[in-house]
Amino acid sequence: MNFDPPFEEYYEVLIKNSIAQAKDENVFVAEECELPLFDMESLLTKQNCIKEVGKAASEWGFFQVKNHGIPQETLEAMQYQQRKVFYEPFNRKSQGGFLNLPANSYRWGNPKATSLYQLSWFEAFHVPFSNISKMHDYQGLRSTIQTFGEKAGALAEGLAEILARNMEIEANFFKENCRPNDSYVRMNRYPKCDFPLSSKVYGLLPHTDSGFLTILYQDKTSGLQLKKGEKWMSVPPNPDALIVNVGDLFQAITNDIYKSVKHRVIVPQNVDRFSVAYFYSPSSDATIESRIKPTLYRKFSFREYKQKIQDDIDATGDKVGLSRFLL
Repeated sequence: MNFDPPFEEYYEVLIKNSIAQAKDENVFVAEECELPLFDMESLLTKQNCIKEVGKAASEWGFFQVKNHGIPQETLEAMQYQQRKVFYEPFNRKSQGGFLNLPANSYRWGNPKATSLYQLSWFEAFHVPFSNISKMHDYQGLRSTIQTFGEKAGALAEGLAEILARNMEIEANFFKENCRPNDSYVRMNRYPKCDFPLSSKVYGLLPHTDSGFLTILYQDKTSGLQLKKGEKWMSVPPNPDALIVNVGDLFQAITNDIYKSVKHRVIVPQNVDRFSVAYFYSPSSDATIESRIKPTLYRKFSFREYKQKIQDDIDATGDKVGLSRFLL
């Protein structure tokens, strides 16, 4: 369709070479898991629940929450609006300034891919919260993202403060360092992929998230996988819950007690898959250092961290992350 990015055209040689060299193996085999599920109403009042969510952040790096404060109608509106914008013609989406967003807000594929296993079969709109008010109100998209982001931001701040209670982190740390305009919303679409060897294509390459927490709302199509120990685990969609995962910065300030684990998305073969994520992040000037001694990581700013990530991606095509800052 004319709304799809030109994956097969742009990566034609890469796909043909990969088909010719393909081995009969499935690198995406994963066991299905049931993530810990927490009721936000209990988390706010019961000490034993606070300890359990800390345990989930340590053992899984992922958990789910229900009664999270984001109305179902907001989530449904978010999914409806992002479907509309992703089904705009590709030439329009890919033009700089679409929706009055920065030129690099729309992203697709992986221009640095040299093999099928380095290709991400996705498209996304990366929307800094500071830009939402400047967006063209595309049939309600701006107001829907604004509402979703505000609710998700309040949820993320509340969860960060709950997780901080288990650690030696000041109660006001997140309020002081994570202002609403420092975070961003990302709308994702994983187009169905049915060419030969499509079962060996990533929707999104294995990675960790860089901020403190990610709040994820996904549709009913499976595809999210996380790494627990040496095994990949498949996370079935739960329509009644949001997924929360720990980011690199939370791992750094807790001295590796909370885990920012690798996760990936497997490309769907029969239907498009949609998700929207809120990334809870600090200001670029925020100082990141462990609250537990002896510390594993040297002190660094979030600006320095983001720059090092970009340098590594430019040099190698991949993120290195926290290990760059080990003492």
